Amino acid sequence: YGRDIFARIIWGARTSLLIAFATIFIACVVGMFLGVLCGYFGGMIDTVVMRIVDVFMCLPPLLFSLSIVSALGNGMWNLIMAVGITMMPYFTRVVRATVMSVATMDYIEAAKSNGATNLHIIFRHIIPNCMGPIIVEATISLSSVIMIAAGLSFIGLGVQPPTPEWGSMLSDAREYMRKAPWMVMAPGFAIMLTSLSFNLMGDGVRAALDPR
Repeated sequence: YGRDIFARIIWGARTSLLIAFATIFIACVVGMFLGVLCGYFGGMIDTVVMRIVDVFMCLPPLLFSLSIVSALGNGMWNLIMAVGITMMPYFTRVVRATVMSVATMDYIEAAKSNGATNLHIIFRHIIPNCMGPIIVEATISLSSVIMIAAGLSFIGLGVQPPTPEWGSMLSDAREYMRKAPWMVMAPGFAIMLTSLSFNLMGDGVRAALDPR
């Protein structure tokens, strides 16, 4: 079609990064809610939610996302919802473990002895002291989300043409890869460099926030 590949790569970055950040936001918010609920209150809620989380985590992320997108239908927002649901169990488990550790601290007992409500303790003491592991999980998960979203778009279940997206650009370029290899290399390098960047950023954030 005489399209500018570089311009489509740049424009496609908007779509791919929007999918990545929106997915992580949904997974982080829902996972934080469930993780705090299970880690702070425990009991039957913890048992039921964590068993459901264990079932979700047994499924390969790409296959789980594929099944949800197939049920919801094609489109960017359906893709965001599907990948967000897929990543939610990982955030739930991380937040739960962190909350269970923070909830045993002396300042939590002091807040309870002063008559603080559970809501006040959660928002004033629990969540702020759990943000380190949550931020690390979010930055590391961004690369996985980009790969999953690109994979779903590659097989035609993600962002639909003519909207440029790196995975769909790879799919469109398959039949021309022998005549025009740059059509495959450009979106491939974009996916690789972006995923590598988020992985390195996640490692750096983890090193910066880890007191040990």
